[in-house]
Amino acid sequence: MEEVEYKTIEKVTNVLLFVKAVKNAGYNEQVEIELDNGKKVSGQVLATNEEVTIVQVFGETTGMNTQDTKVRFKGTTFKMPVSSDIVGRVFDGLGRPRDGGIPIFSEEKMDINGSPINPYAREEPSEFVQTGISSIDCMNTLVRGQKLPIFSGSGLAHNKLAAQVVKQAKILAEKEGFYVVFGGIGINSEDANFFIDEFQNSGALERSVIFLNLAAEPSMERVILPRLALTAAEYLAYEKGAHVMVILTDMTNYAEALREISAARDEVPGRRGYPGYMYTDLASIFERAGKVKGKKGSVTQLPILTMPSDDITHPIPDLTGYITEGQIVLSRSLDKSGIYPGVDVLLSLSRLMGQGIGKGSTREDHRNVSDQLYAAYARGKELRSLTEIVGEDALSVTDKQYLHFADEFENQFIKQDFNEDRSIEETLNLGWKLLSMMDKGEMKRIKPEFIEKYGKWKQ
Repeated sequence: MEEVEYKTIEKVTNVLLFVKAVKNAGYNEQVEIELDNGKKVSGQVLATNEEVTIVQVFGETTGMNTQDTKVRFKGTTFKMPVSSDIVGRVFDGLGRPRDGGIPIFSEEKMDINGSPINPYAREEPSEFVQTGISSIDCMNTLVRGQKLPIFSGSGLAHNKLAAQVVKQAKILAEKEGFYVVFGGIGINSEDANFFIDEFQNSGALERSVIFLNLAAEPSMERVILPRLALTAAEYLAYEKGAHVMVILTDMTNYAEALREISAARDEVPGRRGYPGYMYTDLASIFERAGKVKGKKGSVTQLPILTMPSDDITHPIPDLTGYITEGQIVLSRSLDKSGIYPGVDVLLSLSRLMGQGIGKGSTREDHRNVSDQLYAAYARGKELRSLTEIVGEDALSVTDKQYLHFADEFENQFIKQDFNEDRSIEETLNLGWKLLSMMDKGEMKRIKPEFIEKYGKWKQ
């Protein structure tokens, strides 16, 4: 399509341009904005009708005015050049190199908004992904092609946990590891340096593609960055046949950028000021995980979001929970107790766990061990609350066993070192060891044959 230039700007806000009388503008069409001093800024069409076209600006609108600023409509959507050369590189929120390297030159370009996957073409996720972290592998198993977010709070160790998953994730049935696509959305410089250092030190950088938008950089880049990251992941997965782990942090900053755009458009706000279409917008990102029939590769998503005020009912985690297949919830109380990774297994859930465990995947006793650990830990936590009221002396011998089990479960099973990579065998054996602290008669969720084969009780 032919490029068309306009000088009919009606209004400029801090993030948007309102352009009058634009003919045939398309949704998501690329735009180039030229200031009177010659400086050029990119943008895209956010909405259009006969009267006005709203352009989302990727950068600062400082210096733009309604008389001298030119808006050039490019006639194409935002496309990202892709090739194998993207691996090992660091880009900014618009896909430009920020590692000092040359830009990616490629004839092949992909629309960053992706192509919807026909539900019939989707393949059911089934392969167990071993993260080496017991509280995930045993209790909330990650499956290849799944979208499993980490719900955290400000100041908790979610970035550390994500870095550990990146270092350790593997599919037992296959020799090759994951490519990692990391998207830092509005993160501070300290977090950005932490991830790059960890990726370099662990050797993961050689199989990673990194996109970074720092807190001091334009917030509008935060809306584009996840789509760039997922485009890179889809290229590596579906064109190159690789298994890709996508980590996006922090999705709360993404939602805040959406709210900023919505306010600038004078839209009627939804819950807590977020736009009413936030569910649909988040789904357009999260639903780009999965496996496609006939394609060898896969995209597994591990998005991270910090819950404002640790509120799991806040619109961002609430809507995310409806779209994704479970959640890993980090506990502030465990963190205060010095327990890393501090996963609250009772609040966490992996809806696809059943498809990736059992004989041939992990081990035949996995589901039974997991169920028994859940039940014992839940009872132990209830008794811990009761003890604060009546005292430990009022408990029965069995109750004291459960109380002791809850402490040891947190200190031995949930707690592990940042560099500790436990196999699923080690994790399940540790579970049996902890369960043996209680009477064999309390093992009501485990089949007798498994107790006989794997049990740690002395004869």
